[in-house]
Amino acid sequence: MDKKLFPRTTVGGASVSRMIIGTNWILGYSHTSAAANKSIHSLNDTGDNIYNMLLKFLAKGVDTIMGPFSSGSMKNSAAAEQMEHMLESIKRAEEATGKKIIMVDTPFISVDDNAEARREAEATIKRSREIGSTFCLIHHAAAEQLVNKNKQTLDRLPDYLAMIRDNGLIPGLSAHMPELVVYSDKNGYDVETYIQIYNCMGFLMQIEVESVNRIIWNAKKPVMTIKPMAAGRVTPFIGLNFSWSTIRPCDMVTVGCMTPDEAEEDMEISFANFERRRPDLAGRGSPVATELTK
Repeated sequence: MDKKLFPRTTVGGASVSRMIIGTNWILGYSHTSAAANKSIHSLNDTGDNIYNMLLKFLAKGVDTIMGPFSSGSMKNSAAAEQMEHMLESIKRAEEATGKKIIMVDTPFISVDDNAEARREAEATIKRSREIGSTFCLIHHAAAEQLVNKNKQTLDRLPDYLAMIRDNGLIPGLSAHMPELVVYSDKNGYDVETYIQIYNCMGFLMQIEVESVNRIIWNAKKPVMTIKPMAAGRVTPFIGLNFSWSTIRPCDMVTVGCMTPDEAEEDMEISFANFERRRPDLAGRGSPVATELTK
């Protein structure tokens, strides 16, 4: 195995790689088009591609992966079959390498204020434990329903965080809405980490990049940033260099890849950033390459 391993950070007492493997470009959530989603599904229709990508990441010490692994919202969807391939590939890669893959689960849970909804939430969190997750970060689409901007609180959030702790998982929040980070820190909720959208384009970010940067730097807990390449709208060279250069040493960057080669490129760009050198990459393809672009 390559002796050069990816740097790590500690989140809630757990050691995780600072690069996190994203799953949108495995499960078929391209943020681009239905055709792109279909292409992703076609590429991963057996799970072999996912497995080979995981081997590439593990060889360089990137052993942390994020996705809605236990989310019930995937039932009867095209992503459900892809998720099965994902979970099977994780187990297969672990068995082949003898290494544990740290799963950051981001389940959507029902947060309706009634007994039936709470039972559903508990069942989803229990499944998160059963499939081997280390972290359980409530999906932003659920967590943001609890936000009270007037009081600057997340109403009833402690109930769900307690469910996560009771299942032996490390709790956190997926915060597309940056207020979640600020309100959680302000109220001292039992949260060990945050997911926050952060990229040089401001893609899907609800406020300007500079303000999100300030929120990340002021956060009391490590932040898992996502969408560094704005879902393919900027190149890895631009997106990753921006993210690594503007976050704290305790924070992480989540990258989405479609192939093992893309995983290799993303890691090389990242290593080059840490080592303050130019990445060793082939030139971009062109029908008429000049001396300047080769």
